[in-house]
Amino acid sequence: MGVPLASESRLASLRGRRPTLATLCSHSSLQIFHGARSEGYSTLGLCVGAPPRFYDAFPLARPDRFLSVPSVKELPGVAERLRAEGAVIVPHGSFVEYVGAQTFAEIDVPVFGNRAVLAWESDRRKERDWLELAGVSMPKRYEDASEVDGPVIVKYYGAKGGKGFYLAKNREALEDFHPTGPYVIQEYVLGTRYYMHFFYSPLSDRGYRVGHGSLELLGMDRRDEANIDELYKLGAQEELLRAGIRPTFVVTGNVPVVLRESLLPQAFDVAARIVERSIDLFGGMVGPFCVEGIMTEELDFKVFEISTRIVAGTNLFISGSPYSDLVAPGLSTGRRIAQEIRRGESEGRLNEILS
Repeated sequence: MGVPLASESRLASLRGRRPTLATLCSHSSLQIFHGARSEGYSTLGLCVGAPPRFYDAFPLARPDRFLSVPSVKELPGVAERLRAEGAVIVPHGSFVEYVGAQTFAEIDVPVFGNRAVLAWESDRRKERDWLELAGVSMPKRYEDASEVDGPVIVKYYGAKGGKGFYLAKNREALEDFHPTGPYVIQEYVLGTRYYMHFFYSPLSDRGYRVGHGSLELLGMDRRDEANIDELYKLGAQEELLRAGIRPTFVVTGNVPVVLRESLLPQAFDVAARIVERSIDLFGGMVGPFCVEGIMTEELDFKVFEISTRIVAGTNLFISGSPYSDLVAPGLSTGRRIAQEIRRGESEGRLNEILS
């Protein structure tokens, strides 16, 4: 048996009834709602203002009901209504970013996954401590701009889809960076970026065993090109700035990729180390997470970040991926979440996957 995450009082709203899966109408909500419906759950779309019309175009992914609030920040104020619906919140990147990690952690409604992870993901220094303790290879971190001795990327805290990232090819170029919030300076590693979509189940007793559960690879995407494109960016940013254009790293889409099969053992080893250390630090991750890193030409995978919930790159694989199809045909991450909740229900173990 795994580690209990939710108290009996937190789960009281679910007694004697099937959960309603709820999430914010953004990010990866289409596949979350579609996956929930595929597993027989009712769904609730949380939205700001009027329900978005685009759901009408996707009848298999349209939530059964909507709950509107004037602003995202007011979601904690409707916790009683959510409990009355028997809601289980499925978090995604936009949900956590817009509500705020601290506020989200305090919403008194059952949440899929371990909400304790947010304190580690939202603070980039704590996140790095976690990854270093896991023993994975990482880009160098600079404590001060005076230490910079090559290309770097500056990142703000939190999930912002690349917004505000700043690339500098040397120490002098950092002089043009004017921070607007907490940030870290990280070595800019040349290579191919891969975003690997994993799922950790503390309920599973088969498959790729990690801790007291198992690890699955459900998909993979890329948001950048290989070395030639990375080198291009280093020079292009300088020219754009001269032209009065400030380049950004905002993600507008995703591209599916498949890793060389000979590199899969390294990918699983990295993800397993991260999960095992999470169990030691805060009781463990539950459900989807994304290991984000760069494969160098020496075939060393350097992890620069981890997203501890469903990521937008999984939207490529609503009908399955080359990896998830080898777990179960047509399996999406959204559906895999609903399956885990269903198993937790049937085995009386919801307290191990909800918090």
